[in-house]
Amino acid sequence: MGISLRQWLREHRDKLHDDGLKQCAMHGAYTTFLGLWYTFTSRRPIGRNVYDADWDLLIVLDACRVDVLEAVADDYEFIDSIDRVLSVGSHSREWLTGTFTRQWRDEVARTAMITGNGHTQSVFFDNEFPPKETVPFCWPKWDAVSGETFARLEMIWQDDHPDGYGVPPRPITDRTIALGRDEDHDRLIAHYMQPHVPYIAEAIWEGRERTEIEARGWEHLKSGAVDEETHWQLYEANLRFVLDEVEILLDNVDAERAIITADHGNAFGEFGAYGHPEGFLHPNVKVVPWVVTSATDSESHIPEPRSGGDVSTSVEDHLEAMGYL
Repeated sequence: MGISLRQWLREHRDKLHDDGLKQCAMHGAYTTFLGLWYTFTSRRPIGRNVYDADWDLLIVLDACRVDVLEAVADDYEFIDSIDRVLSVGSHSREWLTGTFTRQWRDEVARTAMITGNGHTQSVFFDNEFPPKETVPFCWPKWDAVSGETFARLEMIWQDDHPDGYGVPPRPITDRTIALGRDEDHDRLIAHYMQPHVPYIAEAIWEGRERTEIEARGWEHLKSGAVDEETHWQLYEANLRFVLDEVEILLDNVDAERAIITADHGNAFGEFGAYGHPEGFLHPNVKVVPWVVTSATDSESHIPEPRSGGDVSTSVEDHLEAMGYL
């Protein structure tokens, strides 16, 4: 955690020199708020914990905005209606820390999670909890479980991470199908990385390397290197890419009640924010979709076995590829 008054003062001295008084003051107010926010929410989370709901299969679409899902919903039969719920986090680390807590230890112990998100390593094994930003003060009381608590926790990003593409959805789909058929877990979670950057859909469809704009996405929107319409199209293509995989998943596992949701949304310039900052309360980031559906295994897809080779990607390399570093 970045809790250090001395470091905070040093960073804002540099920020005042580099960015001017206005940006320095805004960032100072934000990081001071974060210290207060996490002091409170680490004790009393604000948002709906997914374990408050009844489900057999939970499908998490990383950084999925409700409005973009609504825009494409008519093309997917498994999306009947889309509710909106308040997430316990606006950042993956915040969501993981606030969701998988000791309060829900018994449920977590009956959960198998297949994930492409590298923050699972940070939270469940390295004990790196929010805030990531340097704050002048904070007295958090996080109670996240350890990685060993899960019935099974598979971090697909470790060895299914093709260079330049982050974690494509197919390995998540395949491993979740395999687990659903081969093992008996009360709850199964598939955490896909799309529609989060990098925007790999069109590059994979066209058999080419991703462009720099596809790699960093909303960062180029922020700089003006890409216009809003083009960025929206890239994000929507990434969402369609993962929804096509969700369709395969729902046709190849058995789940009486399946939920499609997100850990957090994504800001496209609202209040000057881009991406999904910590403790950001704008509804495009803090409010996530909640779709209730079901799944039946028709055995229409045969999953490829997981490579199981040597770990080829460090958590730092993975998070950099996903735009976190």
